[in-house]
Amino acid sequence: MSTRHVAVVGAGPAGLAAAQAALAAGARVTLLDSADQPGGQYHRMLPEPYRATRPERLQHGWRAFDRRRRRVLGHPRCAWWPETSVWALERPAPDEPGVPRVHLLRGPADGGARGRLVLDPDALVLAVGAHDRVLPFPGWELPGVFTAGAAQALAKGERVVVGDRVVIAGTGPFLLPVAASLLEAGSRVLELLEANPAGTVARGWARRPWQLAAHGGKAGELAGYTALLLRHRVSCRVGRTVVAARGDGRVEEVVTARLRPDWSVVPGTERTVAVDALCVAHGFSPQLELPVAAGCALRGAPGAEFVAVDDDQRTSCPGVYAAGEITGVAGAPAARAEGALAGWLAAGGAVDAPALRPLRRARDQGRAFAARLAEAHPVGAAWPGWLRPDTVVCRCEETDYASLCRAAGNAAGRGSHVGKLETRAGLGPCQGRVCGPTVAQLTARPAGRPVRTGPQPPTSGGPHHRPIAQPIRLGELAAAPAPVPDRSISRTRHPKTEQS
Repeated sequence: MSTRHVAVVGAGPAGLAAAQAALAAGARVTLLDSADQPGGQYHRMLPEPYRATRPERLQHGWRAFDRRRRRVLGHPRCAWWPETSVWALERPAPDEPGVPRVHLLRGPADGGARGRLVLDPDALVLAVGAHDRVLPFPGWELPGVFTAGAAQALAKGERVVVGDRVVIAGTGPFLLPVAASLLEAGSRVLELLEANPAGTVARGWARRPWQLAAHGGKAGELAGYTALLLRHRVSCRVGRTVVAARGDGRVEEVVTARLRPDWSVVPGTERTVAVDALCVAHGFSPQLELPVAAGCALRGAPGAEFVAVDDDQRTSCPGVYAAGEITGVAGAPAARAEGALAGWLAAGGAVDAPALRPLRRARDQGRAFAARLAEAHPVGAAWPGWLRPDTVVCRCEETDYASLCRAAGNAAGRGSHVGKLETRAGLGPCQGRVCGPTVAQLTARPAGRPVRTGPQPPTSGGPHHRPIAQPIRLGELAAAPAPVPDRSISRTRHPKTEQS
């Protein structure tokens, strides 16, 4: 009997847990990630020259992650492929069984000798995570305005500070670890602004408070962040956010204002703060290019879409499982539970194994936490009131808000493809990864289209539909795929994974 082969895309908390569980179930695992180290954003590591200055053991859950990392990457049935991009998933013919074929590029993204490979696994686990969602506002395209995740990645992964006088704004608890990372790297954080008023935040977190007992570890994290912010005298405000950035060639000041619960600006509450950097995040956008390419159904949620999965983390595509933030943003513990459940079942493990009971319980608690998080930190419907006609919405193509409104008001231009051609929004280098969901929301409002709810098949016109999920050079596309090395005799391993 041949050993089942499971490919896991993404080596963050969900993907690493999926790989560990699949190995425990007896499968061969190929673990893929575009980074050179596992851990994702949550456990992002410093380069080797900086390790002595800040041990990663200071991170929450570092020791458990380090044990898991060593077990997975050192397992004889695991092939760890860092710096590997999945640029396409090729679905089988409708009358043929099987999971999508995985098309890969191996090597640094900016390298000139990336190898093209193809995998045909028996099961596929997608754990590709999410990235910051940033709502546009006047001046958000200025140099010095960062997504909160990018600023944290620079601080955690390179010890690079984005500025000396920084304001952090947006919504959600993710703003707290971002502030902690910047303070630790040497930045001065002037203010941390939560856009939702105190009443909205309190109602979301106070609903059924007994359910929070299952997340006691998060209370400890919150206490640690609070103590750090107090020690550095960071001003924390709720019900206020940045509604404009100004500067000559780069950001020099920001305009903050108090918001109503629907995120409309309270007149007369504007205030100007001198800064040299601004970090913003208004929640997260799941990376849905690969799930959509595989044919996975999506479910609508307020302000976002996620991959629809059943109680076993199966998607609507046979043999494809999903875990982590692409199914709902609930934090690293929930992602690990989903990943372990997906990896075990993708490997053919018994569905009634006793070890799955606590995983399902933790997964369900994570889903409840995700719902609470969305309720406590929603994106208010009135945020487009911040925009001016000349506010850039698509930064790649410099498409402004007035152009989008004209296209949305024209009945002939309401189709997504026609709207793209008319405004060029989403046709730039990022291919709509940053502006896509925002453009879809802004153009749906004048047209009166409802927000989708419930599982829906991905559509060819959706903002996440990309037949080529990652950039690929024409020469790489034209080259024939190289044969996949035999995992029993060639275990491709990145030198950094061998560190003690």
